[in-house]
Amino acid sequence: MNKITKIMIVSSAVLGLSACDDDDVEIKEVQTQVVVKEVETIEVPVIVKEIETVEVPVLVQVPAGDALNIQLGSRPFFLVDDMDGGELKEAMQACAEGPFYKTDFSIGHRGAPMQYPEHTKESYEAAARMGAGILECDVTFTQDKELVCRHSQCDLHTTTNILETELASKCTTPFVPANPATGTPAQAMCCTSDITLAEFKTLKGKMDAANSNGTTVAEYMDGTAGWRTDLYSSRGTLLSHAESIELFKSLNAKMTPELKSPSVEMPFDGFTQEDYAQKMVDEYKAADVSPDQVWAQSFNLADVQYWIANEPAFGEQAVYLDGRYSDPSFNVADSATWSPTMEELVEQGVKILAPPTWMLVTEENGGIVPSDYAKAAKDAGLGIITWTLERSGPLASGGGWYYQTIGNITNNDGDQLKLLHVLAKDVGVLGVFSDWPGTTTYYASCMGMPASI
Repeated sequence: MNKITKIMIVSSAVLGLSACDDDDVEIKEVQTQVVVKEVETIEVPVIVKEIETVEVPVLVQVPAGDALNIQLGSRPFFLVDDMDGGELKEAMQACAEGPFYKTDFSIGHRGAPMQYPEHTKESYEAAARMGAGILECDVTFTQDKELVCRHSQCDLHTTTNILETELASKCTTPFVPANPATGTPAQAMCCTSDITLAEFKTLKGKMDAANSNGTTVAEYMDGTAGWRTDLYSSRGTLLSHAESIELFKSLNAKMTPELKSPSVEMPFDGFTQEDYAQKMVDEYKAADVSPDQVWAQSFNLADVQYWIANEPAFGEQAVYLDGRYSDPSFNVADSATWSPTMEELVEQGVKILAPPTWMLVTEENGGIVPSDYAKAAKDAGLGIITWTLERSGPLASGGGWYYQTIGNITNNDGDQLKLLHVLAKDVGVLGVFSDWPGTTTYYASCMGMPASI
């Protein structure tokens, strides 16, 4: 007599992660493959009739705070509503209910500086809550050669409250009021290299701005653009580079430090450019951060070459920030003016190129298409990261510097989602820096991009 037996062989693999409102518990969806064998037994023969796959949910307890609840704010929804009609707008509208999740496509540019003082603890936390899988600390150094997060070595007069403190006397150029009679603008220049790390830590971050017509320190510091806000400038906590690493670890975020060009002559008190580049990497090693969690950046190709040669694990995904547009002989539409060429960059070991958004796109028949520059970079095998979305203010008049190659067809705020779509789908960028990461998170989640793990 024949006897039918079902034999179940179970093997598991974690495939995805869904958000959970409770910070104490994270739900992981685990797809488990179950092999079901119908075995016809007539003494010896065994015949497999079918294989079925079933899904089995598994609850996994995680430490409190690890399950970050993504909160985009209302802006991405405003932008979607402001888009021109069409398939892309309909697709974006269909995603309005989420779910929204963290991705490495969404990179917090100095945190979330559209509304929070850049390079502050509060700005970074806001970016992480908006789903930025990667956060940026621009790295410069103090008088005692300690690394700190600032966009420029000499921007303290516009990004902090230094001018209203006793440290103002140490500035390279103390505040000089504007002279309305002669039309002379106000002046000041305060650098991290003017003060020690301990002194730096006493300052508070503010929105990056200055009023060149200011005749008092208060007037000079009151220059925030109308489309930004000072609402969150009351407590801007400044960070050393090492502190930013620990903060990003606590936020479960990857890291992209930019080694800023020094404003002082190098070597600085014996501190060479190579020492500077090495010290930045050493602080990740001291914090036991895996190199694959770090994208070290620099506009200085020599810095990238240094990491490739001396710290190959970090050099593997070092990013060359392409500032060649500042060369008067450079023409984004003429490859003969690109020096070094895309192929030469690859030969030197560069794997990731990061130009501003406008270099990657152009207008064609009333639409946005990849530029020849973008095509050449991809043909050479270079990965591409770009900057910076949400940094231009209202786009009704064309968008300015970041939209200069598509300004004729940029006329509403929703157009930045159209640009983002071309960058993602047609150019194929790896990630986008944004001053309001909620927008890139909305898009990435809507398009089903991989979650940041």
